[in-house]
This record gives sequence, C-alpha cells and structure tokens, in this order.
Amino acid sequence: MPPRFVLPDVSEKNREGKRTARERLAEEREKQKTAEKRRRVLVVGGAVVCVLALAGVIGVLAANSGKDKTDTAGPVTAPSGANGDDGLAIPVGRASAKSTLTVWEDFRCPACKSFEDAYRSTIHELTDAGQLKVEYHLATLIDGNMGGSGSLHAANAAACAQDAGKFTAYHDVLFQNQPLETDDAFAENGKLIELAGKVDGLGTDTFKKCVEDGTHNSWVAKSHKAFQSGRFEGTPTVLLNGKNIYKDRTMTPAKLKQMVQQADKA
Repeated sequence: MPPRFVLPDVSEKNREGKRTARERLAEEREKQKTAEKRRRVLVVGGAVVCVLALAGVIGVLAANSGKDKTDTAGPVTAPSGANGDDGLAIPVGRASAKSTLTVWEDFRCPACKSFEDAYRSTIHELTDAGQLKVEYHLATLIDGNMGGSGSLHAANAAACAQDAGKFTAYHDVLFQNQPLETDDAFAENGKLIELAGKVDGLGTDTFKKCVEDGTHNSWVAKSHKAFQSGRFEGTPTVLLNGKNIYKDRTMTPAKLKQMVQQADKA
C-alpha cells in the first residue's frame, strides 16, 4: 500500500501568519508610542529648562539694571512677636499646639498662592482649634528671578501688619489679590496700603508709615538669606514638625488635618 501524504493545513498556517503579523504590528505601534512619549518628555523638559534659564537671565539683568534702589542695609527691625532663630518667624496659633507647620513663602510666588488657596481654610480651622501653630518665614525669591521689589515690599507690609496684630488677615488678602508673577504691582506701596483697607482696623497712619519707610526691609532681607542658607528647593516650602510635606504627592488638606489631629490626641 503506497505511503500516504498529509497535506499541510494551509488555513491554519495563514491564521498563524496573520496572528504573528498582528503581534509584530502591535509591538511596533507600542514602540512608536513609547518613543513619542519620550520625545514629548524631552521637549517639555527642554522647554522648562529654557524658561528657567530665561528667567535667570531676566533676573540677572534686572538685578544689574540699577532700577530698584530699595535699601535693605539698615538696622534689622523684627516685627512684633517674631520668634524662632534670629526672630525670623511670624507665629500664628497657640504656642501650646503639639504640631508646628513651618511655611516659607513669597507673596509674588504663584505656587504659594495655589498652596494658600487649597490649604487656607484647613490651616485656619486647626490653628483656631489650638491643634496647630504656624511659623511663617518670608522670602523674596521672585524679586531675584524676575526682577523688581514686590516680594520685598509685600513682605515688609506683612511685617507691618504683624506689628498691628493683623498679620493673618493681611497675609490672606495679599495672596487673594496676588498680581501676575511678571507684574511687579506689589512694589508700589500705594497698592499695599490700598489692600490694607480690606482688613478691619489695619489702614492706620502707623501702618502706612511702616510700609512707606520700609521699616522691616532689612529683616525681610535677613529672612531671605536664611531661606538661601537652608538650601530649600523653592517656595513654598512647607514642613510639618520638620518633615517636608509639600513634596508629598499624596498630601491633601484632609490628610494634613488627619495628621495634625492624630498628633493632638497622642
């Protein structure tokens, strides 16, 4: 009996070939997507570096232009009640609170405004309840990067408000009315005095003189030097009991509240 020959299943081979081709196509598409994502990251990263570099150049040019002659070389006059190292912190809340929030801010800083807008009500709730005390440190980072003196003048005005016992309310008003980062509106003392009208009892002649005289300018400059010495990455820098919580991507106002209340019960 002659040997039998079994013909290959052509349809099965075709299906296998098509499946393999589909897999190769899918793999190629995935490679293309990965390459495109990498390209986008590089482009965005390069753009950010360019923006930062440009901001640095603008800051250097502005600093060397001689436009801003604000004097920060006078005697260091700390605002009333300032405490901490060298009296550079403005305290808010009860000293007996078990948790301390240390905040480094610049009144021209958009990220600081975003932080304040998100966390303001929670911080007020915790300080009012005696569960949290806040130590505010003022910096002038944007003046250095973008040029101008709005950070300095606003910080001095906030220190003047502290003298009047109105720091918290005026601090909030400044962030709620923050101009664009490139708009140095806070360099105008008239603008800062105008905003004081939004705080009951602040717009006094004493406050106005403090703002116009730059009474706390040297103190603000010293505070900024402390910020630089601390080698912080930027503003805002927010520490809860010494731990940087601003870097925590999972941090929310609710989480901050929970952490503070747990510490209060401990």
